[in-house]
Amino acid sequence: MTTHAPPRVPLEIAASAFAALGSEQRLTVLRTLVRAGPDGLSIGELGARCGVTGSTLTHHVKTLAHVGLVQQTRKGRSIICAAVAYDHIRTLADFLLSECCADCAPLNLPDDHD
Repeated sequence: MTTHAPPRVPLEIAASAFAALGSEQRLTVLRTLVRAGPDGLSIGELGARCGVTGSTLTHHVKTLAHVGLVQQTRKGRSIICAAVAYDHIRTLADFLLSECCADCAPLNLPDDHD
């Protein structure tokens, strides 16, 4: 059986991506776009779905776009935002598990979470 190691992410790239995700509102924006699928959402629809609007939404989308997680494109008179880096998101999750938790014993959680 062949196992594949997750791709190595340079520490500075991981740190930039995690910094961009270090806001509840940005996480909400990214989650909303991932759930919307590859067609994305207009900026207006994105704001309505995640409860962030105006210049605040523009700032958060720009921050996520800067680290390559979101892309904005003009379609007619609308701006469409879409999550474009599904592989990058998975690689970041793998980074946490392989790099940050490599020396940790498996968590032993009780079956009944009292």
